[in-house]
Amino acid sequence: MRRPPSDAETAYRELFEAAYDDLLCFVERRTHPAVADDVVAEVFLTAWRRFDDVPGPLSDARAWLFTAAYHVLRNRQRSEQRQQNLTLRILREPDDPGHAEADGVAARVDLVRAWHRLSVKDQEVLTLTVFEGLTGTQAARLLNISRPAFSLRLLRARRRLHQLLRPHLDLDARMSETPPPAQPSTAAGVSA
Repeated sequence: MRRPPSDAETAYRELFEAAYDDLLCFVERRTHPAVADDVVAEVFLTAWRRFDDVPGPLSDARAWLFTAAYHVLRNRQRSEQRQQNLTLRILREPDDPGHAEADGVAARVDLVRAWHRLSVKDQEVLTLTVFEGLTGTQAARLLNISRPAFSLRLLRARRRLHQLLRPHLDLDARMSETPPPAQPSTAAGVSA
């Protein structure tokens, strides 16, 4: 249904004020902050041009904006993927034995490695629910898939991330269970 121009302008302003910050955060999580404003501006321009396609309820309109941002960012994902691959290659460089990493840093590196080994689709479903706080229905609509398909994709992404982290988790568990090395003893069994 086509809105009268004055109603459309008022509704658009309300949508802009209600959704701008969330949309900016959504975009900033997916791209460099320096270009996030440009992406958000493009999304709102698209929303203005296609305002008759924007759903009326705020929650649905917000999800529509996220979907539009997703499509704007899609073209940028290829270059981001190349950048991630370079980061992964750098992370795979052999460690300098002279510099031991702190456990927290090692855990983050393991998570980054596991994250980069996930497919783009796995990363998408995880970020939409974890970082963006979208419901399953909203995320499914954003990806243009059914709710059950989204749930299945999310379940599989979680399993794959867990599988990628499992070797590191198992190694950490084994390291904590390893007994300390035995004390050297003399031939007579009496320590010096």
